[in-house]
Amino acid sequence: MPKSKVRKKTDYTINPASRTPVKIKGGPSPVWYVAIMLGFMVAGLLWLLVYYLAAEKITWMNDLNAWNFLIGFGLMVVGLIMTMRWR
Repeated sequence: MPKSKVRKKTDYTINPASRTPVKIKGGPSPVWYVAIMLGFMVAGLLWLLVYYLAAEKITWMNDLNAWNFLIGFGLMVVGLIMTMRWR
């Protein structure tokens, strides 16, 4: 039976020339962006709290019925989507 050829093991060291740093576009987010982002999340939370606690006393809010959930969670989702662009 013929003898198999001995394979040379591949070198797994990383080539230092291929490790160039990548520059990130832009810099940190401005303060107003963070304030608006947190504002959306807090506004959604407050909308739902007011709906649960005082909807009977606020007639226009009581008329919205289940749309209040869409408004409250929608505001919070907008704030969460903004977190993806926050640096």
